[in-house]
Amino acid sequence: MAVGVLSVQGAVREHLEALASLGVEARPVRTPQEIAASNALIIPGGESTTIGKLMARYGLLQPVRDLVAAGKPLMGTCAGMILMAKNIQNSAADQPSLTLMGITVQRNAFGRQVESFETDIEVKGIDGRPVRAVFIRAPIITAVNGDVEVLATHQGRIVAARQRNMLALAFHPELTDDSRVHEYFVKMG
Repeated sequence: MAVGVLSVQGAVREHLEALASLGVEARPVRTPQEIAASNALIIPGGESTTIGKLMARYGLLQPVRDLVAAGKPLMGTCAGMILMAKNIQNSAADQPSLTLMGITVQRNAFGRQVESFETDIEVKGIDGRPVRAVFIRAPIITAVNGDVEVLATHQGRIVAARQRNMLALAFHPELTDDSRVHEYFVKMG
């Protein structure tokens, strides 16, 4: 299984390392052809407006939609989750989006950069100890629609969800030594 990590901006290296620790072939992807050749894709955290505009500029939005339509897994962390959402609260009119997943997200829901934090959360489908979650200017899911399954909450707010072959996380699993979230994602394929 070859997992692509969208490499236009954000925590690319950390996702590649997390996947490599599982023995998974992982590679940075920057073109429509590289996305199409991937068996799964991760959209990392970073700045959602920047990532979205770069995806639009380089013709990457439709190839990601096609990947999901083909049944291949897609995971978005933080900014990636925002881009996957069908609805983004208080977004700029020019905010590019994939509009794939039946979720509504609120950007920077836990506050500014200085209010970033780490905590342990229970994630449905991941057995054993709680998952260490790193929240950096993190969004939250404020509403779910259709067959979206809530996987985790923090302080009553939805921070992880799955809809068929799509996994959306408000936190950064790639910034910890715990590879169980990446393992869960790889098994979706």
